[in-house]
Amino acid sequence: MKSIVWAAAAMGGLLIAAPASAQGVKIGILNDQSGVYADYGGKYSVEAARMAIEDFGGSVLGQKIEMVTADHQNKPDLAASIARRWYDVEGVDMITELTTSSVALAVQDLSREKKKIDIVVGAATSRITGDACTPYGFHWAFDTHALAVGTGGALVKAGGDSWFFLTADYAFGYSLEKDTSDIVQANGGKVLGSVRIPLNSSDFSSFLLQAQSSKAKIVGLANAGLDTTNSIKQAAEFGIVNGGQKLAGLLMTLSEVHGLGLQAAQGLVLTEGFYWDRDDRSRAFGERFMQRTGRMPSMIHAGTYSATLQYLKAVKAAGTKDSDAVVKKLKELPVDDAFAQGGKVLENGRMVHDLYLFEVKKPSESRKPWDYYKQLAVVPGDQAFPSAKNSGCPLTK
Repeated sequence: MKSIVWAAAAMGGLLIAAPASAQGVKIGILNDQSGVYADYGGKYSVEAARMAIEDFGGSVLGQKIEMVTADHQNKPDLAASIARRWYDVEGVDMITELTTSSVALAVQDLSREKKKIDIVVGAATSRITGDACTPYGFHWAFDTHALAVGTGGALVKAGGDSWFFLTADYAFGYSLEKDTSDIVQANGGKVLGSVRIPLNSSDFSSFLLQAQSSKAKIVGLANAGLDTTNSIKQAAEFGIVNGGQKLAGLLMTLSEVHGLGLQAAQGLVLTEGFYWDRDDRSRAFGERFMQRTGRMPSMIHAGTYSATLQYLKAVKAAGTKDSDAVVKKLKELPVDDAFAQGGKVLENGRMVHDLYLFEVKKPSESRKPWDYYKQLAVVPGDQAFPSAKNSGCPLTK
């Protein structure tokens, strides 16, 4: 009789789904693990999430915490397909990291449909908690608005009042160019032009020549990962900086600076939400991460640790993994960990925390391995990010 019941359940498609839903909390790390953003997030974000699970104790509500990972290859359709399988078949409760804005937007929309929580760390577009916000979506480490306020605002005030953009040709690049252009113009600067560049390009020569001929004081790199490092390397070949123009890495992390080396990266101004050598707490986290991965963490890796840990804290506080109850706790609990101190989550899902304006050191200024930044300023969270009311999120109206 028992075998007949199980057979009937299997025919109805219930055999797989029912056990998955009865398991403990399961977290999915979905990001680029083999392409242009593999160092930016990749396996290092996976390790950061694993650290968070271990630090939490490995279980919550009396059940084991599980983790699954996948490479979305920067393809929104593939990412949505993986996320759907995770939610429907494998019993995943929350997906995080989500490098690449087009991917993040696709998965966030699916998560809304499935009433599952997603916490974006690696993607940048401010639309995630703006016009595309959802009741179950969160944005953690940074966004294009914060980068524009930090890097764009600082450079305009320092005299960089004319800009030309090299822009990644997808949602992230458009958002970063728009947000930075708005800041530049609000501070009295001008945008002289822009060019859109396919993701994972190898030859930037024609685009760099357009930037050079524009005579703009600032060439804004509205791209990320290997595209940014390749832009900077090829810009040196064209003598752009030697000719008097300045490069602005609008989304650069420690990973890209490390890939370039200080000789090539020195003098770049950038904004990050985390630096391993900023205080005792960040140094302790950085050293642990180094022991496990052989490199220091960027804001993407530390942000993934924070997002995973905070989700688990919210599950514990809610006493259930029910998404609506956990969302409520995520928006109530303060964020206090190695990544952010005094962080708070707004009604639109935006986690507000301070960011930092850095300048990349000269080789002669670096005292030890991974000693890459000198801090120029703190960008307070309430200045870096718009309020929920002003974000454009329909949930706040």
